[in-house]
Amino acid sequence: MYSISFMRNKYTFLFSFLFLSIVTFGQNNTSNTGEWTNTNEIPEDSTAATFDSLMFSKSSEMLDEEMYWSIIEKSIMGADNQEDQELFLIAEIEKLTPAEMIGFRLRTDKLLFDSYNPELWCAAYIVSGGCSDGGFEYFRCWLISQGKELFYNVKAKPDSLINQVVEGKESYEFEGFWYVAMNAFKNTTGEDLYSFIDYDKFVTNDENYPLLKFNWNVDEPQTMEKICPNLFKNLWK
Repeated sequence: MYSISFMRNKYTFLFSFLFLSIVTFGQNNTSNTGEWTNTNEIPEDSTAATFDSLMFSKSSEMLDEEMYWSIIEKSIMGADNQEDQELFLIAEIEKLTPAEMIGFRLRTDKLLFDSYNPELWCAAYIVSGGCSDGGFEYFRCWLISQGKELFYNVKAKPDSLINQVVEGKESYEFEGFWYVAMNAFKNTTGEDLYSFIDYDKFVTNDENYPLLKFNWNVDEPQTMEKICPNLFKNLWK
C-alpha cells in the first residue's frame, strides 16, 4: 500500500510539473510574439517604408495639369517669400504618391520645354540685364512659380512681363523650384527621382530642347526693342 501510494503521488507531482511548464512556455511565447509584431510594425502613412524600388515601374505620366497648378497656387498663398514657397512646395509634394511626385517633375519639364523660345528669352534678358542658358531655365521656373495665368500670359506675350516688374527687384529667377519634386521624392522614398523616369517615352525635357533661331541680338538693341518694346523702353540701359 505504501508503495502504491508513493507511486501515485510521484506521478501526480510529475503531471503537475509538466502542466505548469507547458502553460508558462505558452504564455512566454505569446508575449514574445506580441513584442516582435509591435517592433516590426510598419506605419501606414510611411511612404519611405512602403516604397519598393524594385517593384516600381518607371513612369512617363505627367501630373494632371489642374492639380499641378492647384499646388502652385497654394504655395503662392501660403508663402511670403521665395524660400518659404520652396519649402511649402516640397511639403505639399510630399503628400503625393511616388508616381504623382514624378508626375509633378514631368509636368514642370513639359512647361519648361514649351516655353523654350527666343522671344521669352529676350524678355528674360532685358528684365535681368543678361541671361545665360541656366539663367533662362531658372527664369522660366520663376515664371511657373507665379501661377498658371501669369505663365501662359507671359508665354504668349513676353512683353507683358513689364506688369510684373518690381522696382529694386534684382532677380527674376527661382533655382530652387527646379528641385522641389526631387527633394520631396528623396525625403519620402530615399531614392533619386530621375531613376524612375521613363525617358524612352517622355522626351519633352531639357535634353531635347530644339535648336533656337534667334530673332534678336544684344549687339543690335533695336531687334530686342522690336520684340519687347515696353520692357526695352523701361529697363534696357
